[in-house]
Amino acid sequence: MDIPVEQMDGVAVAEIPVDELDASNSGELKRAMAPILERYSKLIIDVGRLRFVDSSGLGAMLSCLRHLSAKGGDLKLCGMSKPVRAAFELVRMHRIFDILATREDAARSFQTGSSRSTT
Repeated sequence: MDIPVEQMDGVAVAEIPVDELDASNSGELKRAMAPILERYSKLIIDVGRLRFVDSSGLGAMLSCLRHLSAKGGDLKLCGMSKPVRAAFELVRMHRIFDILATREDAARSFQTGSSRSTT
């Protein structure tokens, strides 16, 4: 899985390049994210393309957050669709992750230090 990464206001932005994140590709996502998580401490993951996520996909996202938190970094999500947001809410992960509407909102929240869900 090739995950494009760009810089925005000094923060890395990675875009999940698939429509579905489930048991069939969550391991591949974790492997592809590993070098990104090593390189950056402030990361935004744009999940705008995702239309479905299962427990394996949620676990992969949580693994990314834990990795960054362990080294003093932070992770924010943006662009979340309603079905994906529903999955996060079902397991209360919307209380663990900072979820923002856009990349710009997420980058701004790193600058201001705010952490709140806006979607």
